[in-house]
Amino acid sequence: MGRLVPAVTRALDILELFLDGDGTLSAPDIVRKLQLPRTTVHELVTTLAARSYIVPVPGQPGRYRLGVRPYQLGSRYAEQLDLAAEGQQVARAVAETCDETVHVAILEGTDVIYIAKVDSTHAVRMVSAAGRRLPAHCTSVGKMLLASLPEPELASRIPDDPELVAMTPNSITDPAALREALAGIRRRGIAVESRESNPDVSCVAAPVHDRTGKVVAALSISVPMIRWSEERRTELEQLAAKGAAELSERLGHRGAA
Repeated sequence: MGRLVPAVTRALDILELFLDGDGTLSAPDIVRKLQLPRTTVHELVTTLAARSYIVPVPGQPGRYRLGVRPYQLGSRYAEQLDLAAEGQQVARAVAETCDETVHVAILEGTDVIYIAKVDSTHAVRMVSAAGRRLPAHCTSVGKMLLASLPEPELASRIPDDPELVAMTPNSITDPAALREALAGIRRRGIAVESRESNPDVSCVAAPVHDRTGKVVAALSISVPMIRWSEERRTELEQLAAKGAAELSERLGHRGAA
């Protein structure tokens, strides 16, 4: 690995300061926050402004905001993003940590579609495949995604009248009971499914956000009941949340997912 270039590191440190606060900074602000010499900050700010990475704030002499160049770079990065590919990489890292089956799924209508999957190495594990479609209300990823919908959209997808399909005796089939469960998921930010899609498996799931803050997917960890416990559930909830946050960050999201 090559040597880090101090001047480049300092320039990037300056740019990253603009991610916080109101998005504007003065040279004295930068000196104070980064503890750099004034002459160094002046030279770096002059260089960044000359390359359109930062620009003066109109009507506020001496203050700067991000310029067009970071936006152009970010737009090019967004164009190259592939949710399935990024999800597969994060799922692999999560699976290596817990050695359980990890999925990333999206919502389509009232179903979830698994777009990424990494298997556990245990002999006893969940059997599934990327591309598989399941009723959303029977899965942790699906309930997480349904809980993230605005109420009018949820009502259009899950009407009050018809009974919901059951995959196991534990599946929620009453729309009112499902809405109550979804309200709890919204409060906790984590979904749990206990033998609702598979009589031998329980799952936990966390939401994945894109750069706008919208929930676009969910990441789940599936565990056979022989390895399931309350202590294990708590551990996996934390791991799922961490994995979902990492995938959200890869998609450009900032802040708590």
